[in-house]
Amino acid sequence: MTLTPPLLLVIIGLSSLAAQWIAWLLRLPAILPLLIFGIMLGPVTGVLQPDLLFGDLLFPLVSLSVAIILFEGALTLRVDEIRGLGGVVRNLLTVGMLVTFLVISLSCWALLHFPPELAALVGAVTVVTGPTVIAPLMRVVRPNAAINQVLRWEGIVIDPVGAIFTLLVFEFIVLRQHAESLTHLFWTLGLTVAVGLIVGALFGWLVGNILKRVLLPGYLQNFAVLAIMLTGFGLSNALADESGLLTVTVMGIWLANMRDVDLSDIIAFKEELSALLISALFIILAARLDIHALLALGWPLLALLVIVQLVARPLCIAVSTYGSSLPWRDRLLLSWIAPRGIVAAAVSSLFALTLQRSGYQGADRLVTVVFAVIIGTVVLQSLTSTALARWLRVRQQQPRGVLIIGANSVARALAVALKRLDIPVLLTDSSWEYYRQARMEGLAAWYGNAWSEYAENFLNLNDTAQVLALSPNRHQNALAVYHFSHIFGKEKVAAIRSGAALRSRGDRESARFHRQENLFGHQQTYSHLSSLLANGATIKATRLNENFGWLEYLEKNRGVIPLFALPEKGALMRIVAEKPPELPCTLIALVQNEN
Repeated sequence: MTLTPPLLLVIIGLSSLAAQWIAWLLRLPAILPLLIFGIMLGPVTGVLQPDLLFGDLLFPLVSLSVAIILFEGALTLRVDEIRGLGGVVRNLLTVGMLVTFLVISLSCWALLHFPPELAALVGAVTVVTGPTVIAPLMRVVRPNAAINQVLRWEGIVIDPVGAIFTLLVFEFIVLRQHAESLTHLFWTLGLTVAVGLIVGALFGWLVGNILKRVLLPGYLQNFAVLAIMLTGFGLSNALADESGLLTVTVMGIWLANMRDVDLSDIIAFKEELSALLISALFIILAARLDIHALLALGWPLLALLVIVQLVARPLCIAVSTYGSSLPWRDRLLLSWIAPRGIVAAAVSSLFALTLQRSGYQGADRLVTVVFAVIIGTVVLQSLTSTALARWLRVRQQQPRGVLIIGANSVARALAVALKRLDIPVLLTDSSWEYYRQARMEGLAAWYGNAWSEYAENFLNLNDTAQVLALSPNRHQNALAVYHFSHIFGKEKVAAIRSGAALRSRGDRESARFHRQENLFGHQQTYSHLSSLLANGATIKATRLNENFGWLEYLEKNRGVIPLFALPEKGALMRIVAEKPPELPCTLIALVQNEN
């Protein structure tokens, strides 16, 4: 049976969904199943041949997709956050990145006999790691706080920084082919960079003011941002060849650092778009991979992978951590973990297509080598990093932290009480007002939906032992419970009842969630606790022992609502159905105003 183009598009969509679901189910970086599906559909079975399916549309499709990827990555790059980074992370993004670039470039030139320009492009593309690969790996490896912070921030910031660096290398290579002289080369390169910077800044300012002044209805804002971004991309390319990617990167950075611009809806839209577009794109790119060309590279390619893993990364870490206080065990694990991700794959494929269109010989080898680096680093580090962290004794001990969904008055009162007991607490809320109040009270808080893809990549859950859904919105609590039950297990996740008991026939479909609406007992609701706190009730911690135990405490504190018990040695435990905790312990309870 001949597969028609519509059917092939359906197969790509279903494969993207299946790959993302498998990644979620197995808690793996999504790039692995996406790679497998793409290779199976492409070089293995021959079902999907992107060049035949898309024809002349393949290059515009990849080009626009990469523009969206870089724009979305740039939206996370806030200048004030870069200023707060430690010296190690700053070094990784500067001198460390240059060391990685030089080592890989020289290795490609010496081992694979690539032309210097192509070798430099391989080196530039492969300096980028990325949060989409780092975040799932960190949840499994669970390294100590210092390692986790360095790797996460490196992955977050190096996406746009590395992309800009790669763009400059690429521009130099392309323009050098057509330059009549060295002066003409630098003039053309300067023009390209200037156009990218100016157009990106102008379009970023334009979009920012449209959002700030609410010149469009809410339902058109996401579409408008995407359309204007792509317009800037096309206009920039028309003014100066290959300047469009720099334009969208600058535009994203401008928006991310513009005052009084709420990007929460834009970021949420990005998550939906990336799940659809980027997953499909990665399968299409993997389907174009030439397995025979990969195997033909033979031992030199294996030698390159060894150098990437055992020379480039350790040397990068050695230079970046020189003079720092990081212990050698931390440095050793940092030297091992640097998986490459979707940005490297997408950018290398686009640049290879561009070079092929301009008549550059052997440009397809760029994709082959970059995909080999992606596969090698992701697979090897996913399989070995946990064991290495355990052997180095840099894995976190049993986590004690609490993630609270909601930053309302109930959540903040509980967080303050837990913080006094040295229990790490993180509040999350999509309400800016609640988030702001939490920060003003000195509480750690994260703005956004904790179950979103954005949170998946940027929210640090390494020290989280349990999740408490304390939002007054039952729908938000349900989303949080379903999401985090898969990550931590059902016994570690609970929600407060935020409405009346379920009675209707349709509500019986959510009975599974209702069983987890047992935080502080099925009788307690958010509105009840909020009302008590508003009337002067407080959350207090009291030491219980053999001399002053559970019954004595209840006798002295009429109407008290027990919440948690903290044993002397152990994790925080929820009080269920007023079951007496084991003594000695510290009891956390809501105590009503005696007046």
